[in-house]
Amino acid sequence: MGHSCCKPYLCLQCLDTTSESALAKEKALSVELANVRDEVAISVAKCERLQKEKEELERRCEDEVRKLGWQQRAELQDLRGRLQLQFQAELARLQEEHSAQLLRIRSQHREQVKDITASHEAALLDMENSHTVAIAVLQDDHDHKVQELVSTHELEKKELEDNFEKLRLSLQVALAPYQHLEEDMKSLTQVLEMKNQQIHQQEKKIIELEKLAEKNTVLEEKVQVLQQQNEDLKARIDQNTVVTRQLSEENANLQESVEKETQEKKRLSRTNEELLWKLQTGDPTSPIKLSPTSPVYRGSSSGPSSPAKVSVTPR
Repeated sequence: MGHSCCKPYLCLQCLDTTSESALAKEKALSVELANVRDEVAISVAKCERLQKEKEELERRCEDEVRKLGWQQRAELQDLRGRLQLQFQAELARLQEEHSAQLLRIRSQHREQVKDITASHEAALLDMENSHTVAIAVLQDDHDHKVQELVSTHELEKKELEDNFEKLRLSLQVALAPYQHLEEDMKSLTQVLEMKNQQIHQQEKKIIELEKLAEKNTVLEEKVQVLQQQNEDLKARIDQNTVVTRQLSEENANLQESVEKETQEKKRLSRTNEELLWKLQTGDPTSPIKLSPTSPVYRGSSSGPSSPAKVSVTPR
């Protein structure tokens, strides 16, 4: 009997224990479920807060990028203006230097031409004076020689006439018996007179030939002097040609440097226009190359959900 009464008691005790353990587990699960719900709520709130922060960061990033774009456009505009002013100043300086150099070279060239002209005129004057003196000396010498020749000729002529007269008288004396020879003597006299006239004409021709020979000598000397002057002038012209060629080369070098400056200006203008166009279009696929002096370096995004990283260096 006692044993049969103990079994239901044990069953109730077991049921109580089981229900208590089930209640405890249920409470534990309820607590755990509440904790999980709290964590989910916290996670949702945190997620919403992060989403809001992400949107705020994206908005601030866009505002910052827009601000930096405006700042960069202003800096590029300022840079373009400064480059334009610098180029114009440099171009004006080069033009002034080139004009001053050309004026200086032209002045030097004019001075050289004046000096050459003055020296040439002085040399010509000296040569004319020396030529006049030489002609006067030669004329005096020639007159003296002509006078001597005339004197000698007169003496020889007088001697011939005396000899002829003596011969005529002796012939008249010797030929007195021969009266028929008078006509022959007259003809011989006429022949002698004709010979004397021919001699006089030949003497005149000889004198004229001597004068022509002297003139030819003087002309040959003048030709030699003029040839020497022409050679000197050719040498000076060659020197002036060399100077002119050097001036042309310097002018070409200056024009080439000006053209290089112009090309560099155009290249900088095209680069600035490309940068301005890329900044104005805002194409994210177009890479924007900033100069090393630019204060903004935009990094690439790590993923579709991560915000853009912006690094701003203090100016």
